[in-house]
Amino acid sequence: MKTTVIAVDGFASTGKSTLSKRLAKALDFTYMDTGYMYRAASYFALTTHLIQDDIIQEQALEDALSETFFSWSTAAGSKQMLFNGKAYGDELRTLEVSSWVSRIAQLGFVREHLVNQQRLLSQLGSVVMDGRDIGTVVFPNADYKFFLIADPKVRAQRRLEELQAKGEEVLFEEILKNVVDRDHQDSTRAISPLRKAKDAIEIDTTSFSVDEVFEQMMSAIEV
Repeated sequence: MKTTVIAVDGFASTGKSTLSKRLAKALDFTYMDTGYMYRAASYFALTTHLIQDDIIQEQALEDALSETFFSWSTAAGSKQMLFNGKAYGDELRTLEVSSWVSRIAQLGFVREHLVNQQRLLSQLGSVVMDGRDIGTVVFPNADYKFFLIADPKVRAQRRLEELQAKGEEVLFEEILKNVVDRDHQDSTRAISPLRKAKDAIEIDTTSFSVDEVFEQMMSAIEV
């Protein structure tokens, strides 16, 4: 049976996760949140105290991370990604974790481990994957590729509203700085920098609603 891979890449808070989930549901595909995987790796580094005094203990992290794994659970009636057999939620989306994700993702051994995990998980059926390098590195031959962009201030506002809805007290300026810093780190890192695949469809989500962007994406997909 032929499987289909849809890659959704782009900058932080451009709507990648929301839109990828909707695509997966509409197409009856599995949604693979690669951002979740990098956040899980960052959370793992923080909670195992392998980040001390703002310094990543790289060798110790490499050794520890090599023993970790991701898997699917269907216990709730739909596929849910697990990290080391456990489901994680809001604890992966704190500002502290967000501030470390790009730095953790720059480490070659982290990317190698997670890309291998992504490829293993994708063998189980058609998937929609969102991230930074899905269409360029993980699946350069993906059947469909999208690249999402949006104004940094609009993205910061979206992230602010998301965090405030969860009860976190954060400042817009703090969020905006985090967004701009992540853009720079993601775009300039030596390993798998964020860039648009030549054959990707670029969509600027700044002035479009989620429904409008979803319709644009669906109109480009034939399955």
